[in-house]
Amino acid sequence: MKVIIAAAGTAGHINPGIAIANKIKQEDKTSEIIFIGTTRGLENDLVPRTGYKLKTIDAYGLSFKISIENIKHMIKTIEGIGEAKKIIKEFKPDIVIGTGGYICGAVITAAHSLKIPTLLHESNSFPGKAVKMLAKKTDTILVSFEDAIPRIKNAKKIVYTGTPVKIKKQTYKINKKQEIVEKIGLTLTKPIILIFGGSQGSQKINEAILGIIQNKLNKEYQIIWATGSKQYDVIKEKLEDMNINISFLQNAKIVPYIYNMEEIMNVADLIVSRSGAMTITEISNLGKPSILIPLPNVSGNHQMYNAKVLENKKAAKIIKNDELNASILNDTIKEIVLNKNKQIEMGKNAEKVSTKDVESKIYKEIIELVK
Repeated sequence: MKVIIAAAGTAGHINPGIAIANKIKQEDKTSEIIFIGTTRGLENDLVPRTGYKLKTIDAYGLSFKISIENIKHMIKTIEGIGEAKKIIKEFKPDIVIGTGGYICGAVITAAHSLKIPTLLHESNSFPGKAVKMLAKKTDTILVSFEDAIPRIKNAKKIVYTGTPVKIKKQTYKINKKQEIVEKIGLTLTKPIILIFGGSQGSQKINEAILGIIQNKLNKEYQIIWATGSKQYDVIKEKLEDMNINISFLQNAKIVPYIYNMEEIMNVADLIVSRSGAMTITEISNLGKPSILIPLPNVSGNHQMYNAKVLENKKAAKIIKNDELNASILNDTIKEIVLNKNKQIEMGKNAEKVSTKDVESKIYKEIIELVK
């Protein structure tokens, strides 16, 4: 089987594409897979790292605002369709798969015009513009959340599969759990709160945590906080201005980035984060209670819709970005982790959202289209 996967921009678009590629390779060792992306996104780092070949074209998100820049982007995107057609004709794929980002518009349109079977995977609860615009042209659309199904009109076929993610639920023995926790400089004597705002970090979340540490509000719980690599030095300087040494904090550990995220997410009692589609999927797979701060001003307000998937199941608490501060966050953390029954109930509710055998369900739909 020969496969082209279109994925560009963020890890939330690219990693599901890589997971799908890995599943295809696992099931069909002779398969040939290439990715199509742009020269601007994370695909230029993430895809080559996994050993897959990446070809690039010009493509941009479509905007209905009239401006010289948008007209230039539209022309380049139309040219990108031609570039995608050339790649498809040369590679001769059995199927073309899109996992998100503006790249999908050009590549799926090209594949459709060449009568190649197409499949799109939508990670968010509120589908993006590209998926809505491509619904008629795409043979099968896969969605991560059932809530997305009624929001996609005129689709030929929609299947609820979930999103493939790396992080899985682990049941550690007490010795292993203690080893993980002690390695990060915390203990098992108090609840552990994992806080992160994505790979780049979140200034708004970081400001709230600074307030908690400055005012020593975390006496009854511990924090493991990933600031984002670009913001770590800023946080360190701000703490120094408060006469606080980042290396000697009480009940808290601050790091730029967490490399063993699967271990830390599994030992954490509560997760505080943004609500990207992959994060929501990971939280539900692990069965963890969460406090979600949706990133505002994103396309279709999709992070709020993602967060509501868990909130509606009473598995998460949402704090709006403009309402977030140290006091509100601290109160919400304590409300959950100091009430063991509530914590357990929220975790069980989160797991109800989890979808099993995601990669197998996706592979089944690929095979059906190729046949």
